Amino acid sequence: MTFAFDREASRSDVLGAEVDADGTNFAIFSENATRIELCLFDETGENEIQRMDMPLMEGGIWHGYVPGIRKGQAYGYRVHGPYEPEKGHRFNPNKLLLDPYAREVIGHTKWDDALFGYALPGDDLTFDERDSAPFMPKAVVTDPDFDWDADWTLQYRWSDTLIVEGHVKGLTQLHPGVPEEDRGTFAGLASDAVIDHLHRIGATALELLPIHGFLHDRHLQEKGLNNYWGYNSLLFFAPHRGYLKSGKPREVKAAIQKLHRAGIEVILDVVYNHTAEGNENGPTLSFRGIDNASYYVLSPDNPRHAFDTTGTGNTLNVAHPMVLRMVLDSLRYWVQVMHVDGFRFDLASTLGREAQGFERDGAFFAAIRQDPILSKVKLIAEPWDVGEGGYQVGGFPWPFREWNDKARDDLRAFWKREGGKIPRVSQRLTGSPTQFNHSHRPATSSINFLAAHDGFTLWDTVSYNEKHNEANGEDNRDGHGHNLSDNMGIEGATEDEGVNASRERRVKAMLASLFFSQGVPMILAGDEIGQSQNGNNNAYCQDNETAWLHWDKARDTLTQAVADLMAFRKETALSRIRWATDPESGVEGPTVTWHHPEGRDMSEGDWADAGLEVIGMQLTTPDSEVFLILNAGDEGTFTLPEGNWIKRIDTALDPVACHEPCSGAVRLNWQSSSAYVRA
Repeated sequence: MTFAFDREASRSDVLGAEVDADGTNFAIFSENATRIELCLFDETGENEIQRMDMPLMEGGIWHGYVPGIRKGQAYGYRVHGPYEPEKGHRFNPNKLLLDPYAREVIGHTKWDDALFGYALPGDDLTFDERDSAPFMPKAVVTDPDFDWDADWTLQYRWSDTLIVEGHVKGLTQLHPGVPEEDRGTFAGLASDAVIDHLHRIGATALELLPIHGFLHDRHLQEKGLNNYWGYNSLLFFAPHRGYLKSGKPREVKAAIQKLHRAGIEVILDVVYNHTAEGNENGPTLSFRGIDNASYYVLSPDNPRHAFDTTGTGNTLNVAHPMVLRMVLDSLRYWVQVMHVDGFRFDLASTLGREAQGFERDGAFFAAIRQDPILSKVKLIAEPWDVGEGGYQVGGFPWPFREWNDKARDDLRAFWKREGGKIPRVSQRLTGSPTQFNHSHRPATSSINFLAAHDGFTLWDTVSYNEKHNEANGEDNRDGHGHNLSDNMGIEGATEDEGVNASRERRVKAMLASLFFSQGVPMILAGDEIGQSQNGNNNAYCQDNETAWLHWDKARDTLTQAVADLMAFRKETALSRIRWATDPESGVEGPTVTWHHPEGRDMSEGDWADAGLEVIGMQLTTPDSEVFLILNAGDEGTFTLPEGNWIKRIDTALDPVACHEPCSGAVRLNWQSSSAYVRA
């Protein structure tokens, strides 16, 4: 069958491939192209069956309606225009390009020199004439229909949220309760075994490492490795094919629907700051060949070169209105069509960069804040990038929440017994008000965590003094050295029961300090079972048993501790306490007072005492009174405020939940966190 465009039915208002009862409308943005060809492929995606010149263009949007094209049609684009790298233009019609709006793909990228717009091994000013189509995946026309049965986003309050940061494959690949054929996929993610575990620990949200279609780097594959984490996006609408047992996006919808029915929100880690095409020496797969000068930020001094604030080679040009539209269309697609509950924005400072640097009131944030769909879902910023002025913890506008690495570092240092950390820990327990209590931001602005995908697991922070990234193939040079870790006497795994007991004691105390803190707690999936990565603090390329969760080695005492701590947090409404102030401030609301182990209020000298390793915190609301103690030091005593109390949490115990009447001076176990409620 030969297809032809119907110019009268063509539309420019909807980008991508939109199918209806009679055919499909194709639309793609390129401001600087001179001609665009739509290339159709057979059902295998391997054989090109027809090329058609896009018939119409307005406002830089090339469009055409093709009667008779149904869902399942494979396609790509060839884009003509100037090849003038020194002016930022890298058009090369020999390269088949993926539609930026593709919702499904067929096939995989096969690394070959033909994927590059210039002639390897030459420099990027040369021009390569080889056809890249045999080595490229193809976009697929997709029907978005799905029976959601009234499902929508759950929209839990931030104050009731416990986030688990996890990986589709890592969570399921070694789970004995997940059917073998479903492991590593969305089908496995929504298994009863995974859901039951999330229910047990009180999780309300699953934050997934990137699931957008991403590329496995050539240099990694040549070393026998893969890009495991997925921070190498190429497709902002299509799920990564490797996570689909069925190969179809509806598998993601089915998983989200089942997680929603179980009361679990789904948050996506999204990478809109850069793409997998890298700098000017990278491949030509989509954006570079469609319109390099529009989609990417280029060096103002020499447009031949990419301007990189992400450390990955390129920076997506969200300051361009059509690129910003693409990002917003992608976000709305994942909310409205796929029903996700929110987003965590990777290197979010890059998204806020304007001509003068980071701008909290910039176009990207303003667009989201006014959007009637996106402003209502959970929005989390990773508040830094590698560019100048990129560290912006506390600098994002409402309704964004932010990853708080200050909480991670200060709590790790405190439990490591570095000394002098009491003032900083008091900040973290109260939600880091110095960073976040401004501009009418709530006490849930801080996402508190002890470990995340990037860095040591929580168990490895008590098992290794140094990083051990040799398996990454970079001679242990990759990954940062500031881990604030302590192996507690032996480097790495050990059979020494005393060392393992001490490690477990410290981990439980650390977890309690996280759950006692104001803000929103987040745990790294696996930290609740004692997952180790053998000291690898940069497991981005370890798509193997280094990074997959070892459920067979789970430490149940840690799992139960997380469950008990979250239950206590909910029962005492710790999570719902607004910014707490000093009782003498006259401000209406919860109050906080700080106590020395001797039972008196903390003095200026106490705050300055570098040897003090114990802090008591009393939170008072009209409905409750809670007293929290963190003891990073040795065994001792602590004099409680006057009256009768009930000890509800003691991390030196197993399980950590308890119900013990107390008053006056109480015994403190070494390296422990404890919590009391007024009797």
